[in-house]
Order: sequence, then C-alpha cells, then structure tokens
Amino acid sequence: MSSSNAGQSAGQLETRGIEPVPEGECNGHPLQLFWVWFAANISILGLPLGATLVAFRGLAIWQAIIVAILGAAGSFAVVGIISIAGRRGRAPSLTLSRAIFGVRGNIGPTLVSLMSRLGWETVNTTTAAFVLLSLCSILFGSPVEAKSAPVLTLIFIAIFVLLTLSVSGLGHATLLVIQKWATYVFGALNILVGGFLCATIDWSAVFNATPAPMSAMIIGIGTMAAGTGIGWANAGADMSRYQHRSVKAVRLVASAAFGAGIPLVLLITLGGLLSVGNNDLASATDPIVAIRDMLPTWMAVPYLITAFGGLLLSNNLSVYSAGLTTLTLGLKVKRVYAVVVDIVAIFAGSIYFMLIADSFYGPFITFISLLAVPITAWVGIFVVDLIHRHYYSPKDLLDVSPSSAYWYSGGIEWRAFGAWAIAIVLGFSFTTIGTTAENVWFKGFLSDSWLGHNGLGWIVTFVVAGGIYFVLGGAKDRRAAQTENAHA
Repeated sequence: MSSSNAGQSAGQLETRGIEPVPEGECNGHPLQLFWVWFAANISILGLPLGATLVAFRGLAIWQAIIVAILGAAGSFAVVGIISIAGRRGRAPSLTLSRAIFGVRGNIGPTLVSLMSRLGWETVNTTTAAFVLLSLCSILFGSPVEAKSAPVLTLIFIAIFVLLTLSVSGLGHATLLVIQKWATYVFGALNILVGGFLCATIDWSAVFNATPAPMSAMIIGIGTMAAGTGIGWANAGADMSRYQHRSVKAVRLVASAAFGAGIPLVLLITLGGLLSVGNNDLASATDPIVAIRDMLPTWMAVPYLITAFGGLLLSNNLSVYSAGLTTLTLGLKVKRVYAVVVDIVAIFAGSIYFMLIADSFYGPFITFISLLAVPITAWVGIFVVDLIHRHYYSPKDLLDVSPSSAYWYSGGIEWRAFGAWAIAIVLGFSFTTIGTTAENVWFKGFLSDSWLGHNGLGWIVTFVVAGGIYFVLGGAKDRRAAQTENAHA
C-alpha cells in the first residue's frame, strides 16, 4: 500500500508495502545487513547441524570447518547475490520475481515461498514454547508437558508471537536496530554457553579422528547449504531494498556471507566437536532437550534463554519477509495487517501441533524440506536473470493487468515458468520424502542414485532450472526490454 510517509525511523510504523522504495529514502549500508543476517543465524540450534557432519558423515573436525564455510557461508553468498536485485529494483524478492515469471506465473513461486516461511515460523514458535516449558520444568522441579498444561502453553505461544509482532509489525527500520543490539546480548550468552560446552569435549578423540573421504565432504556441503542459506534466499531483496545506490554488489554479498557465516561456522564447528565419539546430539529428536541435558541446572537456564532469543531473532526477520510475500500474493491490505495475518496463521499452527497433533517435528520439517525443491529452482532462475537485468520497472511491478510490461503471454513468462516446472519434476525424481526410513511419503525414481542417496537433488534442481532458462533465451522479453531500455 502506498504512503507518502513510509515511517523509516526505528520505533515508527513502516507503512510501505511491496511498492519500490523512492531513491531519496534509500540510505542503507551493508553493515546493517551484516547484523540482520548475523542475528537471524545466532540460534544455538546450529549445533545439531555440525553434529550430523561428525556423527553421521564421519568428518574430522577440520573437514567440518571447511564444509561449514563452503556450505553455510557459501549459500548465504547466494542470499547476498539476490540482495543485489533489491538494491536495483527497490522491491521485495518475490515482487521483483514478477519481472521474471510474469504477474500470474509468479503466483506459484510466491505461494511456495510463503508456505515455506510460515512453516519455519511455526517450527520457531513451537520450539520457543517448548523452551519456555523447559524453563518452567527447571523452576518447578518437575516436568511440564504441553498437553498437560494447555493454558500455560497458549500463554507461551502468545508471548513469542507478540514479541515477533512488535518487531516485524513495526517494520524495516525497527528490525535493523533490534537485530543489531539483541545480537550483542544473545551473542554474549551464546559465548557463555558455548564456552561451558567446550569443557565437555573429548579433545583426544578430536585430534585422533580419521578424516572422511572427499565424497562425504561434498555431501556435507550440500546438506549445510540446503539447511541454511538456500532457505533464506527468497528474503534477500526484502532487506536490501533500502540500500544506497552507491553500495557495491560485492559488499552486499559479503554482508550476507560473513553476517550469517560467522555465527553458523562457529556453531556448526562446536556441534561437530561435541559429537566426536558421541552421537546423542546428532540423533536427538529434540535438540533443545539434548543440549540442555549436557548442562547442569544452573547453566541450563541461560542456555534456554539463549535458545529462546535466537529463535526470536530468526522469527523477526522471517515474519517480516512473509508479510511482504503475502502482499505479493495479492492480499489487498496494509503491510502491518499482512504481518498480523501471518502471525495468526503460525499461532493457529503452533496450537495444533503442540496441543492436538501426536507428533510435530518429523512430519512438519519433512513437509518444509519438500518445499525446498521448488524454492531452489526459483533461486537458479532468479540468479541467471539477475546477471543481465539491471532495471525493474516500478510501475509494471505493481501492475497486474495486461497493460503491464511483465504480463508476457497471458500473464506468464513461459520460459521461466517452464524451466521452473521442469526443474521441480527432475528435482523430485532425486528426492525421498518421509518422516522415517519406514514411513516414506514419496520416493523419486532416481532417489537411489548417488546424487539422490546423498541428498544432492537440490543441486540438480538449481543447475537445471538456471540452465534451461538460460538456454531458452530467457534473458528479456521484447516488450519488457523496451520498457527497461527506455528507463535505464
């Protein structure tokens, strides 16, 4: 929704929705984005990622560090690349995507992106509520279960979503400030807890570990990338659209790669160190409880506070992005109301999974992982398009009628949409979807190949989507090119 005053001061309501930001309001700098990505990835839940590298892939710790750098920091470099589009087009990622897929063809990627965002936000919310229940268990001296304390569970869910709403609802400027200063607080707590956990490491086993083959490292890089930066790629331009025109592309890439990479590499490394000779963390169904059990009671309290804060910082950014994606999907409300709609959705989802459903993490995270295939296909096409596209028509990004330069054929750019669809089909053919080895939802016909068996189908999806789009000549539609050349 348009407004003459976008409210770009911290503590004031950001009234701008998905419409491109006027040049005069674009005064951002890359250090702001550094703190945003750092805060979103400071969650101590990064520890189980490193645990899987050592416990299940058999990597030596030096190999785990290399994998973390290439997989986590490297995948966030992709987020930084997509941030370049935000600086160029001054609009959210999925809004800019209309220029690639067409105003109607873009509905598919937007819907998938929104479902993924809401899914991970529900994971964050339920996990945070479980964290608060764990704190109560320590304070009361006896276990407090969600279904045995429904009122308390509802209160904890409400606390988390209201804290999220207070930041995401106010918008971009407030988000920048909160994420920066909260990083100092929760970063210090992470160091405190991490330092104590280091005392539990079997250092002799660490130094005597046998390195794994190169193939295990390749698989690990793919696993880290899929579990970190790829999931955030569609939020890159959401945060960079206020960046100053003079900001260089390399600094945008660096702000994401280093901002997210530093905490992730440290946490993944610590998780790997903790798992040398001990598979408990890697195999835990509830990593929060698994890590808590490694700590004495007096240290478990700051650990749980740290876990809650990390989840909240991640959720702040995710909900803000989801609100913009909701508007791109066509909801005709102000941005803050779109955020409220998303908050209500994750509140309802958290209630269902905590108080009604018999299980949560296995089925739900499996569902979200399934959405990673179409998201990765979108990323491949978006990155290829970004190579040549230096201008997005603000008027046409918001025009969803046949008069838009991004209407293409019936509202769809068939080269992009076709490449996206083909890559999804091929990606799923390498994929096995299921909650356990016995409970398989779907098994692709190439899932037993080396790529499929090792969970690398998302790489095939990325390469195929971008490759087909490039080969089909999806550089510029003639009508869009004329518009862009006239304004560039």
